[in-house]
Amino acid sequence: MGKMDYLKNKPIAVIGGGAVGKTCAADCKLAGREVRLFDTLPFAEKSLFNLDRTGLELDGIQRNLYNFKRSGHIFLDVVTSDISKALKGAGHIIVAAPAFAHEPLFRQMIPFLEDGQVISIFTDNYATLLLRKLMRETGCTKKVIVGGWSSAPYGTRIESVGGFMMPHVGVKYRAITLRGATLPMTDIDDFMEASKSLACIDAVTEGDGAVKGNTVLDIGFSNINPVIHVPATLLGVSTMENWGIIFGDFDKTGYSMYAHALCPSICEVQYKFYNEEIALADGIGVDLPRYDYRDFFSRRSVLAQEYMGKDKDGKDNMYLPLDQPTTEANAGPNSIHHRYVTEDVPVGCKIYHELGVQYGVKTPIIDSMIVLAGAMLGKDYFSEGYSLAYLGIDNMSREDLLAYLNTGVI
Repeated sequence: MGKMDYLKNKPIAVIGGGAVGKTCAADCKLAGREVRLFDTLPFAEKSLFNLDRTGLELDGIQRNLYNFKRSGHIFLDVVTSDISKALKGAGHIIVAAPAFAHEPLFRQMIPFLEDGQVISIFTDNYATLLLRKLMRETGCTKKVIVGGWSSAPYGTRIESVGGFMMPHVGVKYRAITLRGATLPMTDIDDFMEASKSLACIDAVTEGDGAVKGNTVLDIGFSNINPVIHVPATLLGVSTMENWGIIFGDFDKTGYSMYAHALCPSICEVQYKFYNEEIALADGIGVDLPRYDYRDFFSRRSVLAQEYMGKDKDGKDNMYLPLDQPTTEANAGPNSIHHRYVTEDVPVGCKIYHELGVQYGVKTPIIDSMIVLAGAMLGKDYFSEGYSLAYLGIDNMSREDLLAYLNTGVI
């Protein structure tokens, strides 16, 4: 019996009623676990509407190297907007929500946390730092493990008809590897063992496996969304905004950033953006996944490695040349007011910028993305969005930061 085996018999609480939350909940239930799904009001009125009566269906292509799939129609054990009902007696707590929902959700969660619970945040987006800070500020001393992952376990979407959320999620792909870490890192081995009983990442556990990041800052750098989404959305904005108007068969929903925006020039910017991430990580003393130049010049960019892996020569198993059309791509975004910009710039890009300022690393490409996004949306993202102070890591020397990430002691 492993140290974390007690989790196998405890309910799983899923916090967040969006696409990833619903997919995690359905996936865990299909694996035979007791599952509770929570969303906060007023969002729950729409996201959880009638789920206790209709149940939830999971299907889709579920593309991955090892063809791991789960599909079916399930009824969750608890569907609730009462956080206490979701968390009481739970073992695993899955947080699946956009970055700007993290703080209000954490403030609801903290009073009801229990010793022994393991919190997994998909995608972390520096939420481990934020949660630990809020726990300190509120005097919460519960012995919980707080960990974050570099990405969600799936590319997934809720079926929506006329703005109505159908009780159906379609999975485009499943990750076969994810990078995870804890705050503090003294919990990492228990977190990795615990992940083996987290059914929503069974495709990872049975695939190439979870990878230990060296700190939760590593996990922030490992999030590929800013480097892929931001340059491709901002620099491809004319294609996006003209799609369905003057070309694209007049179907606005048919646009794909991957299929229609990526081109050699944008991919060059993405690669230079990534090299600024490397400079930041090296300057601070943390790590991140290492990609080759060629990896960025594919219609799925570096995302393909997450679910299709590499061959024996270290090349993508699924490489989609830029000079050929593809249908192997997520739809959207259909507006500049999309999380690919409204989250990935004020969270991902902004934290890179602030880390660069604090540790003396220049980030001109990343800064240019912040300027362009602000101009398009009428925002000053150098003043708005996340900050190191918000995460509780401002005014720290490099040595103090690494000590905090590893030990949890400030």
